[in-house]
Amino acid sequence: MQALNLTAEEFSDLAKQRLRPEPPSLGDLISRPRGDHDLQPLPMAAPDEKAAIPAAVLIGIVPRPTGPTVLLTLRAATLRRHSAQVAFPGGRVDAVDGSPVITALRETEEEIGLPRSRVQTLGFLDAYLTGTGYRIVPVVGLVEPPFSLTLNVHEVDEAFEAPLSFLLDPANHRREGREWQGLHRTYYAMPFGDRYIWGATAGMIRNLYERLAG
Repeated sequence: MQALNLTAEEFSDLAKQRLRPEPPSLGDLISRPRGDHDLQPLPMAAPDEKAAIPAAVLIGIVPRPTGPTVLLTLRAATLRRHSAQVAFPGGRVDAVDGSPVITALRETEEEIGLPRSRVQTLGFLDAYLTGTGYRIVPVVGLVEPPFSLTLNVHEVDEAFEAPLSFLLDPANHRREGREWQGLHRTYYAMPFGDRYIWGATAGMIRNLYERLAG
């Protein structure tokens, strides 16, 4: 599989062609939800999509002079779930949100202070089901610089950017595994310097790559 080394303009054009123009609906017959269950060595049923907690994240692509980057966070070490893990900004859908885009942009603004006005939505990935019971809709958008971030220290320890070219290179998409709830689980991992991108975040990046690579 070939690495994708795209400019921000090329990414934007390709995303508009290859990503979903509308968020995936429950029970979508066109494409099934993705998840770490895809990688298990023995057949494993996907988590129940209808019983999952709805959530949305922002996969924010930042145009930079040296090439586009992806905006990521390091979750606070004090959180009860997924503490000190690399993640996309986002979270649970509120009843008043109305759409995954509203959820993703609201949560991003609450977590890292990125103004919603800086984000141009390009499209959506397939829903992602996690082993912890969430159904995540990834919203892909361009984040227009300049911007400054104000972190919510109760939720995020750090915000950083990783090169899009690194994340869209399948040579960096490792398959690793560990024991969880008595079973061996396989997942994608993309170590980046001293940061370890894995699990659902890495799985969504892989889905982005597969969508763009066609």
